[in-house]
Amino acid sequence: MAISLDKLMGFHEKAMQVRTERMEIIAGNLANANTPGYKAKDLDFQKVMQRAQFSREHNLVRTNENHLKGSMQSSGDVQFRIPNQPDTGDGNTVDVQLERNTFLDNNLRYQAGLEFLNGKIKGMKKALSGGQ
Repeated sequence: MAISLDKLMGFHEKAMQVRTERMEIIAGNLANANTPGYKAKDLDFQKVMQRAQFSREHNLVRTNENHLKGSMQSSGDVQFRIPNQPDTGDGNTVDVQLERNTFLDNNLRYQAGLEFLNGKIKGMKKALSGGQ
């Protein structure tokens, strides 16, 4: 019986990729908190994962190199964040406290995902070694 690593971890790997991309976007927001005119961005994690689940369930396969090009995310997934605070006069929409909280939340979820995948790998190693 063959072990399918994609079935074991495939969807969770995609979630980790999306979480990583989201951390980069939020870090960019924090780095530009004092840049006049900078507009805060974010990634809709749920939307991206729903699309990934849809494509996985419908088992899309490339029959030509030009079909289904690109990564799981498209440029349409990164959107400008709707500001919760009034404009400070410089056009910057970064709310530092919100960005920090969002970054921390995303990081905790990323760490939980790593622990989950680590458990899967340990279980697979145990199964391969005969439970020893």
